[in-house]
Amino acid sequence: MSEIEQSLADQSAAGAFHLKKTIVMVGMMGAGKTAVGRGLAQLLDVEFLDSDAEIELAANMTVPEIFARDGEPFFRARETEVITRLLQGKPCVLSTGGGAFLSAANQARISQHGVAIWLDADIDLLWSRVKHRDTRPLLRTPDPRATLEKLCAERVPEYSKADLRVPCAPPVSIEAMAARVARALLARPDVLERTDD
Repeated sequence: MSEIEQSLADQSAAGAFHLKKTIVMVGMMGAGKTAVGRGLAQLLDVEFLDSDAEIELAANMTVPEIFARDGEPFFRARETEVITRLLQGKPCVLSTGGGAFLSAANQARISQHGVAIWLDADIDLLWSRVKHRDTRPLLRTPDPRATLEKLCAERVPEYSKADLRVPCAPPVSIEAMAARVARALLARPDVLERTDD
């Protein structure tokens, strides 16, 4: 752990942060939104929520099951409902699905009530993380790598509209990425501030 990461961790242990707005993790599948989001929530001592998990809980079905039974448009409508509800709660760290930030309505709600953090990972890193998983309905194609590349090319222009961009470059631990995001957020006193100054 670097000196900066240790300092952030020490401050977190002392309850040294005040989160004013919900931090919304956006980016491609495999970028680490859930893992880094959990690490960031722990570092800041706030609640972690995952929009996909909340949708699954409400529907009593998995995301792939919802896609298979009701289709992507139905899923996206539920996703917007859930994100809207979660943004109205106490400030937390919220991980979203890879397609959530593509919606102009979701972007507007996130901008109004929170801050979007784009975890920007290159295609090789993304592929290394998703290629052995069958939980990605959009990658259930004859050539999933090509599908991932196409999705990435289509989505990056939307992700680039996020409030902050944090690059992901391996090898970086979850803790190091969480600290990297926290450092970026400290430049936004309307979102996160130290309480020990």
